[in-house]
Amino acid sequence: MTKAIDVHCHLSTRPQYEAWGPYLAAMEHYYKFQSDVRSEAEMVEDLRRADVRACIIGWDAAAGSGGPPLTNDYVADLVRRFPDTFPGGWAMVDPWRGREALREAERCLTTLGLMGLKFQATAQAFFPDDHRFYPLYDLCRSLGKAVQFHSGTTGFGAGMPGGMGLKLKYCRPIPHLDDVAADFPDLTIIACHPSWPWQDEMIAVCLHKANVFMEMSGWSPKYFSEALKREIRGRLQDRVMFGSDYPVLGYERLFRDWESEGYPDAVLEKVYLRNAERILGLRA
Repeated sequence: MTKAIDVHCHLSTRPQYEAWGPYLAAMEHYYKFQSDVRSEAEMVEDLRRADVRACIIGWDAAAGSGGPPLTNDYVADLVRRFPDTFPGGWAMVDPWRGREALREAERCLTTLGLMGLKFQATAQAFFPDDHRFYPLYDLCRSLGKAVQFHSGTTGFGAGMPGGMGLKLKYCRPIPHLDDVAADFPDLTIIACHPSWPWQDEMIAVCLHKANVFMEMSGWSPKYFSEALKREIRGRLQDRVMFGSDYPVLGYERLFRDWESEGYPDAVLEKVYLRNAERILGLRA
């Protein structure tokens, strides 16, 4: 039986590490993980041992931070080859590519069958509420697909001089995600990560906008703010989903830390499985 659906899982294969390029070393230092290259089959076995089904993610930030993409075709092929492990995949397009980005997004969401778009606004260097990028969100809305936005700080460039030039301002929930949610009330919006240092802002957006949800990847739950822990037990228990940021955080540690926080079993079941099933239409 599946223990959890991971809605935010990167790959541990060579194309992923090549796509992260110069940011990989900073992430290894920040998260204290070793980027061991696995084959696709080895990664699948890693997730199967953890009883996890995971939504994997493409990568494209050429205009913002450079580096090669992790192609959406590669992600879609893995979803096709390993459907029991990968119930879906997030496409990523560089929003600065304009009409080309829109064409690629439509191809990914229709021809390739990917589940939605993911943006990392700090690495891609754009404000999500810039109206130039609204056609991408409108496409997702029209197709009934979700959009994932990175929120809060990032392991890219963390602890390096100048943060390797990356600017955190792009991933602040208010006004950027709040404006998008207000302008697209029929669009399902997922805020990636606990949004530190703006956790209270993200809680406010999620409580105010019924089309906004959160996933908790990239952090051990023991480091969540007390306000966020309280809301997961209470008003947000139906709005929060499990995510890992694998491979930078492993499942054994994450499950241990989630289960040491004293959440009721019913809340953990929602976070691990039921909310992703309902919000994203995924199958455990």
